[in-house]
Amino acid sequence: MAAVLFDFSGTLFRIESTESWLRAVLAERGLTLPDPEVAVSAAALEAAGALPGGASPERLPEELADVWAVRDRSAELHRAAYTGVARQVPLPDPALYDALYERHMTPAAWTPYDDAVEVLGALRERGVSVGVVSNIGWDLRRVFREHGLDPYVDAYVLSYEHGIQKPDPRLFKVACDALAVAPHEVLMVGDDRRADGGAAALGCAVHFVDHLPVARRPDGLRPVLGLID
Repeated sequence: MAAVLFDFSGTLFRIESTESWLRAVLAERGLTLPDPEVAVSAAALEAAGALPGGASPERLPEELADVWAVRDRSAELHRAAYTGVARQVPLPDPALYDALYERHMTPAAWTPYDDAVEVLGALRERGVSVGVVSNIGWDLRRVFREHGLDPYVDAYVLSYEHGIQKPDPRLFKVACDALAVAPHEVLMVGDDRRADGGAAALGCAVHFVDHLPVARRPDGLRPVLGLID
């Protein structure tokens, strides 16, 4: 393999828990709620699918179905989709919905998997190019920089910057072209069998990891190193 493409959320990084997300924003805005109320609101936000990178909505409101389906094609659609589902949950301050959305784009909201630096560093040592291909509505490069993973990434291909979202093979083609490699020389690594599996239509090999909390997946990326020879 000449190159490995990685998904972002659930593959290289994990978003914080919904309760941590809510508590951080409440603290930023100087709001204090009883612990039981925080827990109830966090559970409702999780069920709504309001945390990007978190759980999918248990029940998507009909009026949001169209924007949800294409949410990763632009920054505006992404924000509208996630703040839209968040607003299904009553919160004490209307400004919290946008504040929550802003929070999830900060490096503090994300944690790299324990073996991410090790695996990316090993790929660099072997001369294997690395790309990040993500369905997303904002620039994740700062997350990589602040967590020390940016030096190992040769190209970022973000859906909202191209108006194309996985599993569309065209997004993977953009990544292959950016790395100057042929699809049959590429391994795509991701946690979503539908979205990331779209790389197979282009001729890339595909490997899946489990979207688990960081503590429960200490070495999920290491098998990648055995697949590139």
